[in-house]
Parts: sequence; structure tokens; C-alpha cells
Amino acid sequence: MESRILRDFIIRSIGEDLGDGDHSSLACIPWEATGKAKLLIKEEGLLAGVKAAMEVFSAIDKDMVCDVLIEDGRQIAPGDIAFYVSGRQQSILKSERLVLNIMQRMSGIATNTFKYTNLIKGLKAKILDTRKTTPGLRFLEKEAVRIGGGLNHRMGLFDMIMLKDNHIVYAGGIEKAIEKTREYLKKSSRKLKIEIEARNIDDVKQILSLGGVNRIMLDNFNIEDTVTAVNLIAGRYETESSGGITLENVRAYAECGVDFISVGALTHHIKSLDMSLKAV
Repeated sequence: MESRILRDFIIRSIGEDLGDGDHSSLACIPWEATGKAKLLIKEEGLLAGVKAAMEVFSAIDKDMVCDVLIEDGRQIAPGDIAFYVSGRQQSILKSERLVLNIMQRMSGIATNTFKYTNLIKGLKAKILDTRKTTPGLRFLEKEAVRIGGGLNHRMGLFDMIMLKDNHIVYAGGIEKAIEKTREYLKKSSRKLKIEIEARNIDDVKQILSLGGVNRIMLDNFNIEDTVTAVNLIAGRYETESSGGITLENVRAYAECGVDFISVGALTHHIKSLDMSLKAV
């Protein structure tokens, strides 16, 4: 997680929340009043966002002092205290909602990711996220996936070639999509991996006959067809299962021998973990 990107995000978020002032605090809390608060965990899961929270406190008031008791990636339970923060009461109150918004969502994503990764333990498949992220929060959400034990598929449209069904249709078919892509990479002198989506076994066979890719995505394949595809590919290219993956079937897909399993629900269909920042 790049510090510059995080800092810019925090500054924008503070401006969005603060406007021309925290009038609730200004109305009843003296500037010189100091205090302490604790981050209280209210739900079981995996903690994420502590480092980001420390940056929020620093950006709002560099004089605030934090005592971290539980680091990112640790399991947590109701009643745990993740950290204490001390400083001006006004500064603590300004920080409260932004810190909670970040940590609750990141912890929810990390917890969900951990459930998936734990279910395929002992198998070679790795859990991947997708681009189904909240606009402006992708870098935080993908960091949470990493904290939960998953891997990032790609950060955006710029760091990998991914030829999905619409690319293939617009390009005029699988063969033309691959040919045009390889020509583009050669002309632009870019070294990007190429992944292409296969919608059925016939697509897999056509891709294998053409070559020129790095990974084949088996999109919405059932278990039987996934096994068939993995056997056909026979390790010549990386394989990725995608579409319809749930906690109930993720291990069955991993047992098919695929290299990766991408799960959009890691980031786009998530329940934030319950916690609160309480004055002490």
C-alpha cells in the first residue's frame, strides 16, 4: 500500500467529512482538552486497517499518540482492544468515523478472504480478488485481501491483459483477439501477461491450438468441465476458475487442480466487521 496514495486518500476523506469544521465538537469541547479512546472489537474476525488508522490520526493531529495492541492480520474476538489513542479530544472525535469506516470495511474483507483461503488449505490453488471494488477504495480493499491471505488479481486495466467475452466479441473472435493483443504488445514494447476467458470446453481447445497466452480463465465452468479443462491444458498455461464461486464450493474447485480461483464477492458483497472507538 503506497504511502502517497494512502495519504492523498486520507486528506480527501477528511475534507469530505470536515467541511468548514466539526461544529459538534467545537460547540462543547475546549481545544486544549485532552483524552483517550480505545478501539473496541465487537465481532469475531480478522483485523485489518490498523496501519491506515494510524495514518488518519497522524494526518488529523500529529501530536496524537497511539498504542497498538493488535496488529493487522491477527484474529480478534468481541471485547478485544486493538489500540488506544491519546491526544486532543477534538482530534479524536474528528478521526473517529474515518478510522471506523476504513477498519470496519477492511476487516470485513480480510475476514471473508481468510474464510476462503482457509477452506483450500493444503491445495495449490490461490484465492484472487477482482476489480469489483468500491471506487476510490480499491487500494485499501486489495490490501485487506492480502491481509486475509489472498492475492491481488490485478490493480486495474493497466497491469495485465485480460481478454474477456466482450473483448473477444468486439475483436472478432478468440483467434483475432489473441493475434491483435500480441501485435499490440510488440508494437508498444509492453511486457504484460495475457489472460483469456474460455466459456466452454470448445473455447479451451481453440485457445490451446493457438497458444500465445499466459493464463486461461475458466468462466462459470461446472466441476466436471473444470476437471476436463485442467486435464486438457495439462500445465501448459496457468488456469483460473471464476464465476459462481462460494464458500460452499470453493474447495471442490480447488481440488480440480486449478492454479487460481477468483472471487468477486471478496470485495463487492461484504459485511463490515463491527467495532467502535470509545472514550475512556
